[in-house]
Amino acid sequence: MKSLNEMLKDMVDNNGSDLHLTVGSPPRIRINGDLIETTDNKLTPESLSTILKNELTEDRICRLEVNEDVDFSIGIEGISRFRVNIFKQRGNLAATFRRLPYKVPTLQSLNLPDIIGSLTLNKKGLILITGGTGSGKSTTMAALIQKIANESKSHIITIEDPIEYLYEHSTSLVNQREIGSDTPQFKSSLKSVLRQDPDIVAIGELRDAESMNAALTIAETGHLVLGTLHTNNAAGTISRLINAFESDKQDIIRTSLSLSLIAIISQQLIPNLNNGRSLALEILINTPSIKSLIRENNIHQIENYLLSGMKDGMIRMDDSIIKLYKDNIISKEEALNFSINSTEIKQKINNTNL
Repeated sequence: MKSLNEMLKDMVDNNGSDLHLTVGSPPRIRINGDLIETTDNKLTPESLSTILKNELTEDRICRLEVNEDVDFSIGIEGISRFRVNIFKQRGNLAATFRRLPYKVPTLQSLNLPDIIGSLTLNKKGLILITGGTGSGKSTTMAALIQKIANESKSHIITIEDPIEYLYEHSTSLVNQREIGSDTPQFKSSLKSVLRQDPDIVAIGELRDAESMNAALTIAETGHLVLGTLHTNNAAGTISRLINAFESDKQDIIRTSLSLSLIAIISQQLIPNLNNGRSLALEILINTPSIKSLIRENNIHQIENYLLSGMKDGMIRMDDSIIKLYKDNIISKEEALNFSINSTEIKQKINNTNL
């Protein structure tokens, strides 16, 4: 059986995104969304323990016993950095390694619209980057952070679980805090962050009402906040954030969100016809009309306002998907699979094929 470093190098050489190690299965690499077996040899509890032994420090073993999983990041010189999650399943260990590039990408290299870059000119407010696992949320947020760091003289604090991209100090000062090693949990780090004189706070994931409330509070006090959520479109993001709170607090949260929100960037990476993946985007800009919809709880009308908001740089997810299809980048099947409103997309595709 290959060593962990050898398996991670194979993943990078094959342009994979994740390495999965589970007892009873051969090692598997995720390539363009599919899990591919790398050998016929199945992992045993003993072989997996040997593979992971150098990463299972005493501290991580303790955290694994308490929480039944542990997150951290590692780097292999000349290969890449990796986000690691080791967990238990059916009484055995299992592990997932997510590839993280050494170099922070630019917004231009990601082919993101100019409107996203202009969001960094804001000095206060809330920018949300959303999407499912593996949709590129962390990569987009890293590009935004790096742009701010290079173009301003600011203090940027990131709170991550674990640290993914490493930022260099430039004209800005960047302090990165990792849950578990630099701070025990999101709750305590968010409570103390305002005492650390930040200009920008980047929160790796808004997981619950407490972290969402903290993000809104930090934004309201005159800071720029970037955060991620596991939602697929703008309307779903707003609903998820508001519904995380008890019903008697939701009116206050709606008002706070309407005032603090700058934009929502929702992402999906869709398998394309070139055996790669292409980015579909939804961008919501918090214009006065959108503020009113949020405040008055008319979230269901946001879709219509996105349609009429192109002049402000807004993009609907389904329109982004349709463009990928019309440009012969993705198939009809994938367009329908990733659509928000599959009936509408099917009609548009059928009309296109006429």
